[in-house]
Amino acid sequence: MKKFSELKVGDEFYSTCSISDKELDEYLSFSRIKNAFLEDLSKNNQKIVSGRAILSRMEGEFTRLSQIYGNHIMLIGADGDEQWKNRNTRFLQPLYTDQVLKLKFTVSSKEDVDDDYGKIVIDYEGITDEGDTVVISKKNIYRMKKNP
Repeated sequence: MKKFSELKVGDEFYSTCSISDKELDEYLSFSRIKNAFLEDLSKNNQKIVSGRAILSRMEGEFTRLSQIYGNHIMLIGADGDEQWKNRNTRFLQPLYTDQVLKLKFTVSSKEDVDDDYGKIVIDYEGITDEGDTVVISKKNIYRMKKNP
């Protein structure tokens, strides 16, 4: 686990994940999403994964990284990117259930908040094994306890 003081702007962390049919069904049931597009689109008996499900899994994978896990950390928001007209996430390709997503997390900003807490900003990127970029999400803001 890296403490707040050890994190540097530009640090990159990596993980992989996939979302099964069962996990997607559980997410859709919990979130109460009802979208005919998600129900009808499939490829080789694989369902298309909703964007929010992808982002939820990515955040979960970020908090489980060995460099991050053990810290007291909480997602507090997402700022827009000026180059994207203040939006923070772009979905560029569909992701299907059981498709592997290679994740990259980059520390894009870091600042002190007070004596006890700091703020880190993390950019997410998810790419398939085939090299297709599925999602880019910039400026995901976390409040982090300096000494967990």
